[in-house]
Amino acid sequence: MTFARRLGVVPSALVLLAAMAAALAPTLFSPADPLRGDLTQRLLPPGGGHLFGTDELGRDVLSRVVHGSAPSLQAAVIAVGIAVIAGSAIGLVAGTARGRLDDLVMRAVEVLLAVPSFLLVLVVVAVLGPGTREVAVAVGVSAAAVFSRIMRTEVIRVRGSGYVEAAAVCGTGRPTVLLTHVLPNAAGPLTALATLELGNAILTVAAVSFLGFGAPPPAPEWGSLIAAGRSFLASAWWLTTVPGLVIVTVVLAVNHLGHVLRTRSERR
Repeated sequence: MTFARRLGVVPSALVLLAAMAAALAPTLFSPADPLRGDLTQRLLPPGGGHLFGTDELGRDVLSRVVHGSAPSLQAAVIAVGIAVIAGSAIGLVAGTARGRLDDLVMRAVEVLLAVPSFLLVLVVVAVLGPGTREVAVAVGVSAAAVFSRIMRTEVIRVRGSGYVEAAAVCGTGRPTVLLTHVLPNAAGPLTALATLELGNAILTVAAVSFLGFGAPPPAPEWGSLIAAGRSFLASAWWLTTVPGLVIVTVVLAVNHLGHVLRTRSERR
């Protein structure tokens, strides 16, 4: 069975593409202004005029969810990028150096892994301050330890391969061997892990935003939209349900693609 024919891959890919399109071109999905309200249209249920209803200020919920995808996904992507780059660099150094430096680096990584990731995110946010970029950095720092451990394991495995030893015997410089032989062949599991971590990053960014550390209001963000709708759970369920379902759908799609990629990398 090919990759594209695996059950759920195509729907998951379509969901992820739709989320990315909404982040890049939100007006294609909703031309309404996410910040402009109309008190005569407040708390309208989902219907023809407003597909996802309106909030307490008469703002279109569909528009706010669509425009909220950009900061939410951008923060998640930045977080995963930071985690991949920092974690890969740490793991590459530890797996290459070995000895005392390896022991020192991995003990530090184990300390980070021992701290609950969400608690570490909150600590970093408390140091950096609130904001979407600050949240992205915090989430990236908390996830870097996982990538560093995986990279170290893969570097040690690849270093013992025959082609790496042959390149060293032929006189190829150590940096060249690392960049052209070790790093590309050790990056496979990191790709699958990065996809899985993207789903976790989306959830974490939404959770931190829910607590009020994300983009300041009235800027729309998935987590802050759910937080703003808490006061209207009894009278306007759609204020929390709609952004919550969007987050769940996107995370499930990303996680499914990540599991498929991980299965493929394990079989190689």
